[in-house]
Amino acid sequence: MELRHLRYFVVVAEEEHITRAAQRLGMQQPPLSAQIRDLERELGVALFDRAPRRIRLNAAGQAFLEDARRILAQAEQAALRAQRAARGETGQLSIGYTSSAALHPAVPRVLRAFHERYPQVALETRENATRDLLQAVADGELDAVFVRAPAARFPTLQSLELCREPMVAALPAGHPLARRRPPLPLAALRDEGFVRYRRADGPGVDDALQAAALRAGFTPRTAVQVPRLLSALTLVAAGRGVALVPRTLHSLHRESVVYRRLDAGGGFTIPLNLVARSEPGRPPLQHFLELIREMGPHETASP
Repeated sequence: MELRHLRYFVVVAEEEHITRAAQRLGMQQPPLSAQIRDLERELGVALFDRAPRRIRLNAAGQAFLEDARRILAQAEQAALRAQRAARGETGQLSIGYTSSAALHPAVPRVLRAFHERYPQVALETRENATRDLLQAVADGELDAVFVRAPAARFPTLQSLELCREPMVAALPAGHPLARRRPPLPLAALRDEGFVRYRRADGPGVDDALQAAALRAGFTPRTAVQVPRLLSALTLVAAGRGVALVPRTLHSLHRESVVYRRLDAGGGFTIPLNLVARSEPGRPPLQHFLELIREMGPHETASP
């Protein structure tokens, strides 16, 4: 039994006339009659009571019509689901981000825009350290990640820079430099102990700090190392040292941390990158990358 047999049967049942049914189906009457007889032969029961000018469903036909319509509807839905999946309108997308990247307004903005455009795609998110996120993309566990570092050591990955964000100095409340009006020269921090982001967890931020400090004429002294930038702010609030953090983190610990903009000479920026596989493969990820490119550069608000 094929789906076409069910379609022929339903049209004949609705028209109660072979000729009209054949016209509706765009075929000749004899082949249609033969198809209906083949169906009845396969089922082993007659589905119609036949008269010279009319054909009507019998009890078996009435029972069969209900199931035939349901099967045809299910087949149509299955075809639509397959087509939507092929277009990337359904399925799953796994996105990761670091804690500092998640606080940038571009990340929730992109995720919201994608969900509004593709509401049938299940969006899974994961927060982790940069190193672990990049490895997860390389291993196929995640589709794409928002991070501050490039993906240079992963040749199978592509990195798309969404924006560059200025770094600001985070100082414990009561620190002498906290009373100084911005902008703050980076060289003013030469004698301070820095709460630094562990390079093994994500080299982007710490490499940028090291390079900027060297340009300002000093080597940053490490007071303590942390696995995440949010942890750095907690330790700054506790008076363990100073830190340089992305500008979007300036709303955290405001009662115990003072943020100061760096001057143009000593200031520096770090990127917000989206890292994904070089060959996206699955349509949902292709759509996600297309949407990000369509949305263009992402700005950040001043502190």
